[in-house]
Amino acid sequence: MEILGYTASVIIGISLGLIGGGGSILTVPVLVYLFGIEPVLATAYSLFIVGVTSLVGALPKYRQGLVELKTTVVFGIPSIAAVFVTRKFLVPRIPQYLFSISNFEITKPVFIMAMFAFFMTFASYSMIKKEKNENEGQQPQRFNYPMIVLEGTFVGALTGLVGAGGGFLIVPALVVFSRLPMKMAVGTSLLIIAAKSLIGFTGDLGHSTIDWEMLLFITITAIGGIFIGNALNKKIHGESLKKWFGWFVLGMGIFIIIKEITR
Repeated sequence: MEILGYTASVIIGISLGLIGGGGSILTVPVLVYLFGIEPVLATAYSLFIVGVTSLVGALPKYRQGLVELKTTVVFGIPSIAAVFVTRKFLVPRIPQYLFSISNFEITKPVFIMAMFAFFMTFASYSMIKKEKNENEGQQPQRFNYPMIVLEGTFVGALTGLVGAGGGFLIVPALVVFSRLPMKMAVGTSLLIIAAKSLIGFTGDLGHSTIDWEMLLFITITAIGGIFIGNALNKKIHGESLKKWFGWFVLGMGIFIIIKEITR
């Protein structure tokens, strides 16, 4: 199962390199079902893995001039604050037992995985639907500050709960509320994801026992996948794969729901 887990980690990195997002949504299911890590701890590990791999992915985008630093700060500050508060104070205070429906008990791990499955269905829709014309973002940049702060806070809180990057929410927000071109929105999103995920991870350091050897090995494996994805990106059109990957993510979301109900 660990061999499958490391193979899946490479695939996560490849998907990030090919389509600029989406792969992080698989990190928690890989950690839970292939590495056998408890769901709440898996969301913490996922923040570190997603944060480091997104940072590595953002560096070449920055060198290409596809990262807008002002937007990163404006969107990133409320998002970083929200994810840190969620991991440091909210997640540890979620009770181990929540409620029961008939004979089915809703525990903290079940709740986390159910939230994640719900998150995956929205991510899959974002990948399956047809994208708007990239040139629609080619307008003078302006900031809708109230909406940016609101969206950043929402994405940060959601990231804190489920441990995924939320790029499928960030990219459209940057295009609509900051008027960024699509390619620049993707690059800027990677830097925002890296910052909020890594800072959010620090909120877990006082609550969780981290297996650093395993965590670093999985992260390095995913980073290797990013370089493979970047190389393939020159030969394979990422958008043609994005739709099929979206259907795969949807199937994974349904699998998680069934798995948790029948556990």
